[in-house]
Amino acid sequence: MWLAFLTVLATALSLLIVDILFPGVDLANFPAAMIAGLVIGLINSFVKPVINILSLPFTLVTLGAFSLVINGFCFWLASVIVPGFRVQGIVAFIFAPIVLSLANTVMSKYFADRDMGMQRDSNE
Repeated sequence: MWLAFLTVLATALSLLIVDILFPGVDLANFPAAMIAGLVIGLINSFVKPVINILSLPFTLVTLGAFSLVINGFCFWLASVIVPGFRVQGIVAFIFAPIVLSLANTVMSKYFADRDMGMQRDSNE
């Protein structure tokens, strides 16, 4: 449960970074970022694998470049579901998920290192 919360928190903080960097991404407030982080995680877990399988021929023909469109679609889909989160414009559609992924990787690594340190301290 704690790890799931940290994952959503890392995604929410990463979304706030994306909100600052891309004018086409708008987050109303931090609770909207937390809900969007949860929804993005759910979409990436359940919807994205189905879309990846269905679009496999396009991905193969474009040598993987179509996966950027799939990531953008999943990012946009989350913005349709979550009030207070909006994505508009092709730059935000394509490049914001890339920055989100990079920022989320850094945040998740940070939280994982902190969590391991907390577990180590409690075991001693």
